[in-house]
Amino acid sequence: MKGIPLYQVDAFTCGQFTGNPAAVCVLNDWLPGDLMQNIALENNLAETAFIVPEGNEWLIRWFTPVTEVDLCGHATLASSFVVINLLEPERQEVTFHTMNMGDLVVRKKGDMLELDFPTDTLHKCDLPRLVMESLGKEPVECFVGRSDFLLLFGSEAEILALRPDFRKLAMADGRGVIVTSPGSEADFVSRFFAPQAGIDEDPVTGSAHTSLTPFWSARLGKTSMTARQLSARKGYLECTLKGNRTLVAGRAVLFLKGEIFV
Repeated sequence: MKGIPLYQVDAFTCGQFTGNPAAVCVLNDWLPGDLMQNIALENNLAETAFIVPEGNEWLIRWFTPVTEVDLCGHATLASSFVVINLLEPERQEVTFHTMNMGDLVVRKKGDMLELDFPTDTLHKCDLPRLVMESLGKEPVECFVGRSDFLLLFGSEAEILALRPDFRKLAMADGRGVIVTSPGSEADFVSRFFAPQAGIDEDPVTGSAHTSLTPFWSARLGKTSMTARQLSARKGYLECTLKGNRTLVAGRAVLFLKGEIFV
């Protein structure tokens, strides 16, 4: 019986056991969607990426334990690590074709890998009552983007002190909630809550930085910034706003490789 190659990679890390772990399954062709969903549930990580070679490029899809999503940054970084460092080590960049988000390019940047993602557009909005009740603290401002709410708070201490009611937040609209503030050791910090997608708190959320980067660029008056995600595992990112594209760079470390038999 031939298995499906599986890699588990820590993405946006400063070493083993930091950053966000993602599973990467390398396929010859797509599996049925319900089977990929069951594999993601079995892996029980925030995201499992499935990649399929297409000529000199790759197709990619992402699944949380409960649903397929349109975009995932850390699992894309993990997938590019697998392709560039393990499968095709002569490469300097890789292009992934997505179902709903166009082409995503990942390039080597020193000891980092840099994602090239479409920039999100934010609109100021009223804070949904359900989100306010679940967080227990009112932000300075509230915005909504492609799939997430973004809430601005005054300090890093406030971000660290948040203890959401995840069961209540799971009933809110959208993919999740980004909370953010100025950082003490980085330009900005954030946390990401997404019980709606089966992830109470994501360790590091690359796709959320397509919202955070233009948001903080406008406030700080610069296009290149450092970012920290303040989950228990911590995440480390370098972000650059480049017009309608957001560049998000981070490091990755291989944790595990094996085979899945289904």
